[in-house]
Amino acid sequence: MRLGALEAGGTKMVCAIVDDEGHISDRFTTPTEDPEKTLKILYDYFAERQIDCLGIACFGPIDLHEDSPTYGCVTTSPKVAWRNVNVVKAFEGLGVPVGFDTDVNGSVLGETTYGIGRGVKNCVYITIGTGIGIGVLSEGRLLHGMLHPEGGHILLPMSPDDPMERGICPNHPNCFEGLAAGPSIEKRWGKSAKELGDRDDVWDVEAFYIANALVSYTMTLSPELFILGGGVMHKADVLLPKVRAKYAELMNNYIQTKQTADLEHYIVCQSLDDNQGLLGAAEIGRMALGKAR
Repeated sequence: MRLGALEAGGTKMVCAIVDDEGHISDRFTTPTEDPEKTLKILYDYFAERQIDCLGIACFGPIDLHEDSPTYGCVTTSPKVAWRNVNVVKAFEGLGVPVGFDTDVNGSVLGETTYGIGRGVKNCVYITIGTGIGIGVLSEGRLLHGMLHPEGGHILLPMSPDDPMERGICPNHPNCFEGLAAGPSIEKRWGKSAKELGDRDDVWDVEAFYIANALVSYTMTLSPELFILGGGVMHKADVLLPKVRAKYAELMNNYIQTKQTADLEHYIVCQSLDDNQGLLGAAEIGRMALGKAR
């Protein structure tokens, strides 16, 4: 079987052909530019490769309700040119089933199918990069709901050590994304995350926000595993121990399970060399194929 996979990001689009075992046999990347131009490039890539289905893991917000007139559309994205663009419809001409979900749901699906979360039925994947988003697997099913989880915009207390008076999100002064995403780190310290070395003042503030968010997700979603990904987590060697320590402090033994007793295996980093979104997209396509049969 040849599974078409599209990880549709706000900066770049990554396409691949994936087999039944999760092996990527072909890959293509193009910048996320004008929708008409970009979608034609993507369509042509898949049209030339005889795929059995296509899975799209897309930046959002997006409409995931199949009975909605705007199903398959990007909705209130900060990428204004992509608002109301129907991504699913752009691939109808392929004549294959097309699955559609969020980019972070693709990542959680990739990790729980092929990676460090394999076999886990309740998992939260958090990407911390240019923005922050979460993908949630609950009892083996991707969580949607009214829209889909927008976990990057939960409201957090400000760190007493934060030199900023508010986060950089235009909608919320103290949301997770506005306080802890890559651009907020650069705004706070005047340098990008990769330029800040192992400074305790930098990563203590970052760990404060990540740990507070994880405690909130623990209380509301009760996952069996947290997986952290995205560009900021390239500093995992210094950041992850601080996150675990702050999480334990904030939790204060309130929830006592085998998972919370072993934070080195409860709060972990992505394991698929940044391929989790692509592999999850392939699985989204496989699920669409199964529904069509």
